Amino acid sequence: MNRADANPAPGASFEIEVRVRYCECDPMNVAHHSVYPVWMEIARTEMLRKAGVAYRELEDRGVFFVVARMSLKYRRPARYDDLLTIRAELLPSAGVKVEHTYEIRRGGELLATAETTLVCVDRAGKVQPVPGWVAMG
Repeated sequence: MNRADANPAPGASFEIEVRVRYCECDPMNVAHHSVYPVWMEIARTEMLRKAGVAYRELEDRGVFFVVARMSLKYRRPARYDDLLTIRAELLPSAGVKVEHTYEIRRGGELLATAETTLVCVDRAGKVQPVPGWVAMG
């Protein structure tokens, strides 16, 4: 299967909107810090899907991505029922890794920035090169 021309290229970005749910908040209705990485995962998974590859298909073919590094800077709090825009951008990547940057905004207000490095592994957890049919960089 060759989908190289359908996959996101370095610099490609994807935005998705999420509404802060009550269960994601602390007693003061502030979004808990642990949900930001979940929102980032939603954005990068949907970016991949938009490019023509579902993450489930990767797993069916023995291709898994694990988070090897994550950096997250919180600038302002998100609150219950806020409508947020999560923007993921693919950075130039090669070999066994895929890197992204993120911005989380409420309207024009920047709430958080982040970076992740994902490493490609097989079913046994052994590092493997990102397959050419899913290469994102």
